Amino acid sequence: MLKRLLVMAILAVFAVGTGYADQSKTKVTIPVNKTAPTSGKQMYTNYCTPCHGVDGKGHGQYAPMLKRQPADLSMLSSNNRGRFPETHIYSALQFGSAVAPSGAGEMPVWGPILGKMNQTNPQEVLLRISNLSRYLETLQLK
Repeated sequence: MLKRLLVMAILAVFAVGTGYADQSKTKVTIPVNKTAPTSGKQMYTNYCTPCHGVDGKGHGQYAPMLKRQPADLSMLSSNNRGRFPETHIYSALQFGSAVAPSGAGEMPVWGPILGKMNQTNPQEVLLRISNLSRYLETLQLK
């Protein structure tokens, strides 16, 4: 459980660290408002929906401004032989994505940003990443 939370925290810190997708001439800034660490849905809505869209298919309001289409988060399990890639999600949230959706920069690194929301409780980052990952799992197409 602690390993799972740690991996999720690391993923979140990575994704939040950037805070925006760097474009050649345009910068896309994702507003970062504090959300409840217990609500994966609220975090997804605030932090992920702008690029990935409400359904996770990569059609958020900022997606047209990016050089590369954001990942279709609803297909994570399908693209991983029917198994939700929890460790990969934790890593992407904490440290960012290996594929740069904007062409010039990586997906926002959310881990450091989520970590700054409550510096008195480092476990909260892990809780945030865990709950966000669990919510992403609910978006998977069957």
